[in-house]
Amino acid sequence: MAPQRFREQFDHIQRSMPDVPLAMGPDDSAAFLYEKGVVLVRDGEDARLVEDTVRTFFTEAPDLDQEQVRRVSPQTNRTGVTRIRVADPGQGGAQGDPAVGHALRAMREREGRARRPLVSRNHVIHIAPVNACPGDEPVPAPRAEGTNPAPAAAVHDPQSAVSVLVIDTGLMHDYRSWPQLAHVDGDLAVQETDAGGMLKQYVGHGTFIAGVVSSVAPNTNVTVLGTLSDVGAMLESEFGAALFDSVDRYGWPDIISLSAGTTTSSGLDGLLGMDAFMAELREQRTLLVAAAGNNGSATPFWPAAYASRPDHADSVLSVGALRSDGEFGACFTNHGPWVKVYAPGERLTSALTGFDSPVPYVYQHSTFDTCRYGFGYACTCQEPSHSGVLSDESVAAKPDQVMFEGLAHWSGTSFATPVVAGMVADLMAAGGQRDPRAAARQLLAGIAEFAEVRGAHVPALRPPTWSAVPVVVPAPAV
Repeated sequence: MAPQRFREQFDHIQRSMPDVPLAMGPDDSAAFLYEKGVVLVRDGEDARLVEDTVRTFFTEAPDLDQEQVRRVSPQTNRTGVTRIRVADPGQGGAQGDPAVGHALRAMREREGRARRPLVSRNHVIHIAPVNACPGDEPVPAPRAEGTNPAPAAAVHDPQSAVSVLVIDTGLMHDYRSWPQLAHVDGDLAVQETDAGGMLKQYVGHGTFIAGVVSSVAPNTNVTVLGTLSDVGAMLESEFGAALFDSVDRYGWPDIISLSAGTTTSSGLDGLLGMDAFMAELREQRTLLVAAAGNNGSATPFWPAAYASRPDHADSVLSVGALRSDGEFGACFTNHGPWVKVYAPGERLTSALTGFDSPVPYVYQHSTFDTCRYGFGYACTCQEPSHSGVLSDESVAAKPDQVMFEGLAHWSGTSFATPVVAGMVADLMAAGGQRDPRAAARQLLAGIAEFAEVRGAHVPALRPPTWSAVPVVVPAPAV
């Protein structure tokens, strides 16, 4: 049974992607989202092999329809993958997808002989997968308190500034009314509010991240893309193409900051839809700084987990989140040896919206009774807590509301990621280092501070302008 929080998130994403039937997987639990009735394969010989093998397998099974097995996307494209339909996506419910499961099983023997994955689900890449962590945020922050991290003292020089490309939800229309974002550019959010004036889910996420980067590393030219403007979600088969489009538009930057991803069917395999982009990345000088995810799990989260592969160890840096006091891992952060460094990621403060809007933005609240993981501290869970799902039918007719007029507190590996991207950029700008991968190696080699995450001592990066926030232990329930 899918956790209620995950089910709400699934319903919201499905409503925002009505033309793409989705399922929750794997078959017996809710760990990720994927396109229903479709498998993803490499084009060329792999695609022909998968199509023929699955069709034969289905022919021998009376409850499976081999007539459904056919390609439903171009045989060749820049991403090197194609989609093969194995069932009518409109049939059945969202909990599991038997036809896709059978198609994957049909290929097991072939994959064993090939010693590599030949087929996968078409996963949904998302900003806050599964747990949509945390439940009560973002929340408004007083403008007088400023940002956390606070702005560093460096001066912006357009000629020497480090280029940072943020793959996210775009920017609020009036983002430049916050001075720290004066050197930020990119896509504006497609639609900031719904018909009722409610701030749409994850709108402002890209603005927030740009503010974090600019605070930690003022000598940066930050470009925020609206790649994930559709509630922070995109199919894996489309995401690789979107990444290629981004570097086509702006060139390969020094640093890409990416706060999105997914677990995968096996947990150990990467993303077929990103294979071509990751191969191209390896040949460039760009450093991909990627969020480790908010599932509170040791299961690898992709693309951040590419950092654990020898062929990508130099080009990908995976980032987990520290608790607000900076001493321990945040309860929501993914963890494990594939996470290379941790940085503050709980209760950070940055610009969510601009300051020139005539009407403050509004978020909607609902009750979220318990913290997800049963930790003894607040774990960013408050009561009433922020659902972030504006169309949730369980919300009362006149819900509690919060008003955004600029700054916000927000938590997640989403925000630890730009902290680290900013620290790499700041090292480059301060030392005249033009190689972001060399700067990342230098930064990691110089770490003298550690934190504790699930009993393990891990390397921690804490920017000089960041201030620890005390952890509030909630009163015992009466």
